[in-house]
This record gives sequence, C-alpha cells and structure tokens, in this order.
Amino acid sequence: MTEDSTDLFDDLFARRVVPVLVPMPAPKPYSYAVPEGMAVEPGSIVQVPLGPRQVLGVVWDGIDDGSVDPQKLKAITRVFDCPPLTKDMRTFLDWVATYTVSPPGLVARMALRAPAAFDPEPMIEGLRLTDARPERMTSARERVIAMAENGLTWTRPGLAHAAGTSSSVIDGLTAQGVFETVFMPPPPVVAVPDPDYVEHRLEGPQKQAALDLLASVDAGGFSVSLIDGITGSGKTEVYFEAIAATLKAGKQVLILLPEIALTASFLERFQDRFGSKPAEWHSDLAPRTREKVWRQVTEGGVRVVAGARSALFLPFENLGLIVVDEEHDPAYKQEDRVFYNARDMAVVRARIGDFPVVLVSATPSVESRVNGDLGRYNPIHLPTRFGDAALPDLGLVDMRKHPPERGGFLSPVMLRYIGKAVERGEQALLFLNRRGYAPLTLCRVCGHRFQCPDCSSWLVEHRFRGQIQCHHCGYAQKTPESCPECGTLDHLVACGPGVERIAEEVDRHFPDARTIVLSSDLMGVKRLRLELEAIAKGEADIVVGTQLVAKGHNFPMMTFVGIVDADIGLANGDPRAAERTFQLLSQVTGRAGRTGLKSLGLLQTYQPQHPVMQAIVSGDSDAFYEREISEREKALLPPFGRLASIIVSADTRPDAEGHARGLRQAAPKVSGISILGPAEAPLALIRGRHRFRLLVHGRRNSDMQAFVKTMMANGPKMRGSVSVQLDIDPQSFL
Repeated sequence: MTEDSTDLFDDLFARRVVPVLVPMPAPKPYSYAVPEGMAVEPGSIVQVPLGPRQVLGVVWDGIDDGSVDPQKLKAITRVFDCPPLTKDMRTFLDWVATYTVSPPGLVARMALRAPAAFDPEPMIEGLRLTDARPERMTSARERVIAMAENGLTWTRPGLAHAAGTSSSVIDGLTAQGVFETVFMPPPPVVAVPDPDYVEHRLEGPQKQAALDLLASVDAGGFSVSLIDGITGSGKTEVYFEAIAATLKAGKQVLILLPEIALTASFLERFQDRFGSKPAEWHSDLAPRTREKVWRQVTEGGVRVVAGARSALFLPFENLGLIVVDEEHDPAYKQEDRVFYNARDMAVVRARIGDFPVVLVSATPSVESRVNGDLGRYNPIHLPTRFGDAALPDLGLVDMRKHPPERGGFLSPVMLRYIGKAVERGEQALLFLNRRGYAPLTLCRVCGHRFQCPDCSSWLVEHRFRGQIQCHHCGYAQKTPESCPECGTLDHLVACGPGVERIAEEVDRHFPDARTIVLSSDLMGVKRLRLELEAIAKGEADIVVGTQLVAKGHNFPMMTFVGIVDADIGLANGDPRAAERTFQLLSQVTGRAGRTGLKSLGLLQTYQPQHPVMQAIVSGDSDAFYEREISEREKALLPPFGRLASIIVSADTRPDAEGHARGLRQAAPKVSGISILGPAEAPLALIRGRHRFRLLVHGRRNSDMQAFVKTMMANGPKMRGSVSVQLDIDPQSFL
C-alpha cells in the first residue's frame, strides 16, 4: 500500500472496520466490524457471517468508503491462529483475478484449500526418561531404558518399536514414574532436504548449463531461465543445483510438475540428491496430509514442495525459486471456475516476489521459445544426452505403402521391430493417445452409431470393463449385444483403435510377451505407480500407453518406440495442433535409449511429408520452431497476438445462441480487436447443455480484459439456465 492508503487503513482500524474477501464469486471485499479486543491485519484469515452462514475470509487491502455506519456492520466472529497471507501473496491473487477477469474471491479460495489447517496442529504426547527406576527389572524394561537414556523424547509406540517390546511395558514404566509425560510439536510432514547430501558431479554441457543457471539465481531478483534440452540430457540435475543454492540461502522452493501423482521416479531422484523427498501437493493427497503440508508451508517448516498447478497458490512463508518442469504441458492450464495457465502465473508470482523462475522442457512452448529468442528469458541449451547416450534413430512408416493386415492397425514394419526388441530381451513401447478399445461402435445392418445422450460425442468402447462410455460427461452403459435401432444381434462393430485394441493385436502377434497397458481409466494412481516401477525394472516386454508414457519417465530397457497413429493430433482446427503434435511425439520417442542402448523410434503416418513429421525424424527442431513462429506471426496468433474465448451454454439451443448474439452486439468498437462468431462450439453439446463460442482476437498490446469486461457488462444479463465461461489465452478450442 502507498503511504496515503496506509494512513487510511489505519483510520479504518481506528473505526474498527476492515475489508474482508470471502471465497465466493463476489466482485469485491465486504466490510466487517472488528470487535473490541480482536487484533487483525491485512492477510489475517478470519471467519465472518455471510447471510445465515459462517464463512472463511481474508482481511484484504483496500479502503472502505465509510458509507455504512460501523455499528450496523456485522462483526468478524473469529481470527484463526495462522500466519497471515503475505503482501506479495495478496498482490498475486489480485493480479490473477484481474488478468483472468475472475471474481477475486474465487481466486483467494484457491489459497485457502485446507480450512482444517488454519488452527495450529495439536501437540503430540511424548515420554522422557526420569531418574526413577522400576522396582523389578526385566530384559524388556532394560532395553526400553537403554534406548531412552540419550535424553530424547519419544512417542509411546515409537519407543516400543525401537526397543522391540510391547506398549504395555512402556505403560508399566510410566506408571512407576520411570517416564514423565511431555508434549512435543508435531513432526514435519517431510524431512528437511540437505543441499550438500551428495556431491553432484555434472559433465560437459550439464556443468556449463548449471553455471549459467546459478549465475541467474545467485544474482538475486527476478529472472526467467529457460532450460531447453533434449530428452535424457540431464535437465533435472541442472535445476537441482539451483534448488540447492536456494535452500542454502534459507528460502523455499516450489517445483511444478504436470502429473505429480504419477512421478514417483522424480521424487526418488530428488531424495537421492537431497536426502529426503519434497512435500507433495496434488488432488490425490489424503485430506490430513494436505492440511499438514499447507500449515507447514505457511510456517516455513516445509522447504520444498513438488506439486501440480494448484501448488502455485500455496501461501509460502519465504518462497525463493519456482521451477516449472515440462513447461509446455497442457496440464498446466486450468479450465474450471478460474481459467489460468500455471506456467504464466508462475512467472508473474516470481516477478511480484522478486525471485527467479526456471522453465524446463525438451520441447518448449512457442511462447517460451519466442521469449528466449527475444532475450526476455535466459535460454540455456543442452544439446546432448547425459553420458553421451545416443538419441534414438527415427523413421517414418508410410501407411500407404506398408498397410496393416486386414483388421489390424500395426504395420508389418512396426511388428518386425517390436519382435526384434523382445528377442533381445529389451522393451518396446507403443503409443496411441486414445483411451479404451475403440472410439466408435456402429451397427453393420442399419448404420446406427452409439452416441452420448447428453453430449455431441461418440461413446467409446472399454472392452476390459464391458462398457461404452462418454469421455466428456462420464455417461456409461453396459456394452450392448444388439442394436437398439434395428434389434439385430451380433452385428455391432468397433471402429478405429484405442490402446486396449492395440494391446489385443499385440497379444495376437506376441502371445508369450509380457504386455502392460497404461491408461488413466484402467487403474488408480497407486496402481499406475506400481506399473511404472515394474516397467522400469524390466518386468514387462511391451508397453501400450496413452500420453501418460510421455511424462518424463525413465525406462532403462526401452529401445523401441512405435507411434501407432502419428497424425491423430493434426486432424482438428486447433491453432496449436502442429505444436502439440510435435511436442507429444518428440517426448514419446525420447523414452527410447536413455541409458545408451541403441534404440529406434518409428512413426506410422499417412502424411510423411507433413512439416511436423519431417522435423521429428530429422531432429531439426529449430526448423520446426522457425516455421511455426513465422506462421503465428503472420496470423497474429499468440505470442504475437491475443485471444479470448467465450463459451455460452444453456439447456436449450435458442437460449445459448441468443445470449451469445447479444454479447456480440454489445461488444465495443475497438481498433485492433475483432470477434469471430458466435458459432456452435466443436463440442456443441456437453452434459445436456448447448454451447456457442465467441473468439476474441486482438493485437499483442490490446487490452483484452477491458474489452471483454465491457462486452459482458453491456450485454444481456444471464437468465434461466444461461452461463458464460471466459478464458483469457485459451489452450483448448473445443
């Protein structure tokens, strides 16, 4: 706050009135009275009455206009014994709300995700040895006393376990006064990492890259470094050095990962380097663990967090570095309530906090690549694999010349190389980014296609579960035996392949091979981790997987990678289709040969001359980026222009279309900003709601937020079932 606003805030406190931001879609904080004897400050987490309910809130910055008599205001009912949100954190939350055109209360809600952690963790009852000794000594009692003679405080079950005896022995000694009861602070959720746990030796390009990165980190202040290194080049080890330097400086570190729940191998690599694992933060954590992590992060006890995108909103006590691994990954974009890109918001949080941020990828996003080329980011390039391991040889399989056998989807060329890998005792990976058995089921007699009743999408057959399912709303039914249209039995046919169908084909050709299917809808997180560990240990011969297999896993025995349908991502109107296909296929083929074994990657394609296919097999990523950047610049697409997507949905098509047209008519006339639509969204029906889309396109310096806010304010009011979703910088165009 400025000096004037500070004086006004002090005046408000003298009047005992403060603004409180509640985690609801309210446009601004509400004013509340502060009872006598209660002390609050900006950032204090409080409980306040809102209508008939008691809700959480944060005392916010800002000035009340004084229009309401303090005597008529509702009062804060409770102040939690919790560190307040820092000024930097409040500024960050305000910035995100303004940029995404979201209610600030909904943004603040993301920082208050563990209400049970707002009160201090209870002390733990412990035992400490006194000078008294038992009347009768036994061998069990001797072991217990010997174990406790170091003067440390023990928990009852911990001491019993360490001494190899039962808890009843401890209880008997306590009853005789041999132990006294003391209270200890709760244990940390993870041990403190040691930056000097091992002497990490980097080689060649790694060493130079680490020196370049440390120069930015040690310089202090805000900076953005982009580590651009091929798969297996040791990018993780390089940024570990920046983490070590930050820990030595007494600050906290946040590592963002796109699929934290599946990256057990990363946690183990971190432990090997620092002696302990980082605290995890993702949706699959047990509630009690989430509460402990949240509390210990705010108090500074947790030094390093590895988490999914939501970890960006943890209220760190003294954050000094953010690392965004696989920064190109679409999983960093949240598309629910508050639409934001965690990669971009990480850069903003670092700028506000005046500390460095490191972006890491083998296939950087076009936006990050351009920022590196223009000098906004510090580019750090790793051109070779660690230990001089060779990259896989890459080739294209022209499916027009080498088609699969009737009823199959794997070219004879692909099958031949799978067999060679298995014969050598090595592993083969087949990648298809399509879950289930088949994406469409139809009747060969009448042509009926099984479609979701609530979405404009086909039902996907999941043969392992005996269901056909919608991947957009979750609707599922038992796989039918007859056509519901004509009643014919045994004439339903599966069209196209999913990973289950490819696995079935693999089993037919290689019946003695151990085959694993990796797909998020086949198993939970724990099962997936076990399967990934089994693959890394060589307990599978052939792996068939979706994009899960592209998430940075290290499979030492993987020497062959086959892309079943390399063209699948190019067949849509997404302006990022070429970029995403290049990134995904590059990441998948990079799973091969990471430990130095000679390896091969083959891509089945019907478009072998497509620039994406040519860039991958030639290894000339620079040529791909140059072409893609040039095309974006000509079309004024991001990062050379700006986009905003507005989705209007309603229970009926006329309501959705009418509201969308009303918004279009309310748009202000602004030079450099145009609107496309409204038109039916590519997925025109989801969960029974009809969807129309407006796409706002502007130049790089356009004030997109002001434009859409004016359009929304001047447009028709939302009535009935109508709802509007606004996405600044959209990543999805469905």
